[in-house]
Amino acid sequence: MTRKRQQRESTRLADTPAPRTSGHPGLQPVTDGNAGIRLDKWLWAARFFKTRSLATEAVEGGKIRIRGDRPKPAKAVRIGDEIEVRTLAGIFQIVVTGLADRRGPSSLAQALYEENEDSRRVRLELAERRRSEALIRPWKGRPTKRERRALVRFNQVD
Repeated sequence: MTRKRQQRESTRLADTPAPRTSGHPGLQPVTDGNAGIRLDKWLWAARFFKTRSLATEAVEGGKIRIRGDRPKPAKAVRIGDEIEVRTLAGIFQIVVTGLADRRGPSSLAQALYEENEDSRRVRLELAERRRSEALIRPWKGRPTKRERRALVRFNQVD
């Protein structure tokens, strides 16, 4: 490019303001009631699953319910939908409050849904029970010879 052409383009680009978007680019503004995002994509964006393929497998495996029904991965999620998500962390009973088709920061992901209070309470109790069980039996699986001897010494009654 010639120097004059570069100057013209730089002044032209400087004169036109860049379009501004509010919020995160992954959030979809909801303009009509029919707007929706694929279920597997929304679950991934809301950070329930690490990858979209894991979200798809969970939907196909029956771990996700929308209003009590077993959906397909391409089912459109809309604001106000009640979803039940079963993960290793527990059962989440949530209501969709936002739509996103991109995975963003966790603060954005938490703004996409609102969890039921009963669901949160049960999940936290389950997590506490798991932590207490881990303290009782700190090893996983079959104990080693050393761990078994320590357990025998601990359980011996004098």
